[in-house]
Amino acid sequence: MSTLAHTMMTSARSTDSGLVGPGELDRYPYAEAHGPDRVSAPAWEGADPELGRVGRRAAGSRGRGLHGQLVQQLGQMIVSGDLGADRPLVPEEIGQRFEVSRTVVRESLRVLEAKGLVSARPNVGTRVRPVSDWNLLDPDIIEWRAFGPQRDDQRRELSELRWTIEPLAARLAAGHGREDVQQRLSDMVEIMGHAMGQGDAITFSRADAEFHSLLIQVAGNRMLEHLSGIVSAALQVSGGPVTGCDRPNEASLAHHARIADALAAGDGGAAEAAMRQLLTVHPEVERVVPAPREH
Repeated sequence: MSTLAHTMMTSARSTDSGLVGPGELDRYPYAEAHGPDRVSAPAWEGADPELGRVGRRAAGSRGRGLHGQLVQQLGQMIVSGDLGADRPLVPEEIGQRFEVSRTVVRESLRVLEAKGLVSARPNVGTRVRPVSDWNLLDPDIIEWRAFGPQRDDQRRELSELRWTIEPLAARLAAGHGREDVQQRLSDMVEIMGHAMGQGDAITFSRADAEFHSLLIQVAGNRMLEHLSGIVSAALQVSGGPVTGCDRPNEASLAHHARIADALAAGDGGAAEAAMRQLLTVHPEVERVVPAPREH
């Protein structure tokens, strides 16, 4: 979903506000040239014909109304391959197909461009960009990949990425103990335990996500801190038994508790080891990330 230093969340949410700056609308002109490429304009069989009407009745994707819904629809179509690389996207056709205004279309294309999914150039128009240009660390793209044809690759890549981030974050966090954060981590473990006893998977997953986000934020590394959103997205879209966080169980709860205890004791090695145990795949599925070698 590009190097870590450049892409890790730099445009994930800051470019997703839906606000258009002065002159931005003109970058997606309606009067696109009608040439040979015009014949190969994308078909919209996979699109939601009710997007416009539904959007007028209810809040859209992520609470952003029509604009959010259109970003979601086009993003899913691009990531799934329904709109392949280098395909032209004609704003006028999009507006007609989804029954939305030109302003909504242009705002949506601007957001998709910030995510690396499309590009707009004079005399060329708006086109879908290849996967190599996508911001694969963008939470929206993570979600779209996780529920599309690339779901298996996305789950594997997210698991591998978490293995590179979270054990280190756990070790670093042990050296930056703050009483308020330690208490909050303990609170999350308690909430997870209560939720598991009640069979409340939603509350469990929310507390789980906050636990991991807090741990990364307290590691004292600002670059790692930017990855907290990636981990949260990974927890939300894992979609199967890849790590110990994927389903509420006693083992997962125990590993979280051990991490919190190690952090409170300032034991970086124990915190890292407990995190690695938590991220170990379940035995009933193929091992995604090999266990670290013992030296």
